[in-house]
Amino acid sequence: MGRRKAVVVTHARIRAGGNLVTEAVHQLETDGFMVSILDNIEAPAFGQPVRTVDEDTEIVIVLGGDGTILRAAELVKCTDVPILGVNLGHVGFLAEFESFQIGEAIRRVADHDYSIDERMVAHVDLWLPGHDRPLTDWALNDMTLERYDRGKMIEVSVRVDDVEMSSFGCDGMIVATPTGSTAYAFSVGGPIVWPDAESLQMVPIAAHALFARSLIIGPDSRFTLDLLDDSASEGWICCDGRRQRAVPKGSRVTVRKSHDILRLARLSGVPFTRRLVTKFDLPVRGWREQHRPLVDLDAKGGDRPAAGTDQDAKEEGN
Repeated sequence: MGRRKAVVVTHARIRAGGNLVTEAVHQLETDGFMVSILDNIEAPAFGQPVRTVDEDTEIVIVLGGDGTILRAAELVKCTDVPILGVNLGHVGFLAEFESFQIGEAIRRVADHDYSIDERMVAHVDLWLPGHDRPLTDWALNDMTLERYDRGKMIEVSVRVDDVEMSSFGCDGMIVATPTGSTAYAFSVGGPIVWPDAESLQMVPIAAHALFARSLIIGPDSRFTLDLLDDSASEGWICCDGRRQRAVPKGSRVTVRKSHDILRLARLSGVPFTRRLVTKFDLPVRGWREQHRPLVDLDAKGGDRPAAGTDQDAKEEGN
């Protein structure tokens, strides 16, 4: 039986800044893994093929932030290989563990003690004027169509399932997956969508229009964005902040649910709601409710004080 294979994806800055990567690789090798390290994954051009890991790779472990996880996602596109993220960045919404937990994370991986969280991916087609076949790409987080000339707007027409809904000038448009709803789309006022909701949302960026609201569509629908011929600026398309190119006037972009999925390794049963509260440090109690005890629902549906409250401390002391 051959050695198990793992790929560690990180950043050159992280490797140069300490021994964390070296120690993680050593622990993996001690647990029987053959390890490859990638710390400088250049983004391919939009619509170009991406390099993927070998089919017999067991897992890709990411040491970094969400941006590094998005780079790693390219390596497992169209494969069954899962990604495990250990957050060494800022928010680290896609990461499962924090840096101080890396030893436990690797031990759990070695013991196959993890579950798989399947995440929806968006399929993106870019139809250029005069071409009869599109450039195709994909997004785990989001696709953005923005202005090429930073001093002007783009004029776009918005369609859902080939029915035109609106047209207006704007700085750009975001089409996000549920995974990407906590990223760029959230920053411009889009709603948070739970990861298991198979949907796509479209959020305009600084639209010059009376009606330019976020739209959410189901798994069998698609968005179509036309960059109009009279647009003041050419466009610029980008998937996951990585794969990008210029978009001439008269182009069309369609976004729908992909047949592919991305697999995230999960080591805990923490629900998305708890992750949301923790990662965003949400003010669970408003400024008028500082003395109200936090309450969770237990498995039977009854009320109990939330973890970390004074009541928990009293019970642990008994």
